[in-house]
Amino acid sequence: MPRSPLTLAGGARISDFITLGVLSERISGEDVEACVRESGRKELRRRGLPADTTALLVVALSLYRDVSYEEVLSCLSEGFRWLGFKGARLATKGAVTQARCRLGIEPMRLLFQRLAKPVSDAKTPGSRYRSWRTVALDGSTLDVVDSPANAEAFGYPGASRGTSSHPQIRFVSLVETGTHAPFAADVGPYSVGEVTLAKRLLPELKAGMLLLADRGFFGFDLFAQTAATKADLLFRVRANQQLDPRRRLSDGSYLSWIYAHPNERRKGEGGFEVRVIEYRIDGQDEIYRLVTTILNPVQAPAEELARLYHERWEIEAAFDEIKTHLKGSHLPLRSKTPDLVIQEFWGLMLCHWAIRDLMCQASKHRSRDPDEISFVAALRIIRRTLPTRAALSP
Repeated sequence: MPRSPLTLAGGARISDFITLGVLSERISGEDVEACVRESGRKELRRRGLPADTTALLVVALSLYRDVSYEEVLSCLSEGFRWLGFKGARLATKGAVTQARCRLGIEPMRLLFQRLAKPVSDAKTPGSRYRSWRTVALDGSTLDVVDSPANAEAFGYPGASRGTSSHPQIRFVSLVETGTHAPFAADVGPYSVGEVTLAKRLLPELKAGMLLLADRGFFGFDLFAQTAATKADLLFRVRANQQLDPRRRLSDGSYLSWIYAHPNERRKGEGGFEVRVIEYRIDGQDEIYRLVTTILNPVQAPAEELARLYHERWEIEAAFDEIKTHLKGSHLPLRSKTPDLVIQEFWGLMLCHWAIRDLMCQASKHRSRDPDEISFVAALRIIRRTLPTRAALSP
């Protein structure tokens, strides 16, 4: 879908209201240059749109989904020197596309991995359950431009009649539930399963984290591999999952074993010990079943874990921020070729992380829970702040 230069009431251009603040405070020129250099994309000669400038532009495009390349670049160019960049000449849409092609995917992926970390500390309200940092795992999809190259590379979701209107990419992310900050992600074609993508994120889990995940992610292999990271786990399981009680505990939960194969269950060999928590929500007949690696009920009582599990929905709220408020629910990712789609995805995820980090830091000054700050309101402030800030000394 083409983007045209957008104007506001009274004839003001949208670029009059674009700020570099959220980018400049979280994404430095040094970080971008390091990732460009590590990926081997550093140019031998300085171009009108060099790789480091283009990387920042890819992130900035995520703030203004319905604004043209030229309009965003015209604002960004005003503040590049303050950010530690050498500046850029204004360029046409074609020149921006060529610069993005030269940049490629890898610098943006490395930049996300370099910067995107959990942003809370032990004093951030709502970020901890007892001594654990609570994080969540889930996946979603994003529409992309319906070009022949994108269709071939990513594929379409199923439809009851004909085909869907847009190809889609699938992504999976780890998100800090207390702040909605994504700190790990991976992406692939629509046909790639969420569990496959999730396994690529396991190195980002650490001891002291408590991972919440829905029943679609529960399986012996993923559960055992995730537990090997030393993070603790709290997964929902399907109602037909066979979990034989081995020992009842004081809080009503019980210990059981999960196995990779039925013959292991019959022989009582191998397997993985878990604690099972079963409960109902008032007014509902459905039984929820959770399994956790926290075997001692004194460390984490069943009732507390049952309440905590529903914090998993915070990742759904984070995805809504990305897909609806940041990207725009009515717009696909703007790139028409597969490499630029994936590049744009990393820019989008990095932009969301930067906003969420900014919101978390702001909440600390007021001793408030980051959840009490509206993402939509923060995004509006970021978009409306005048770019004169870029002329000030940091």
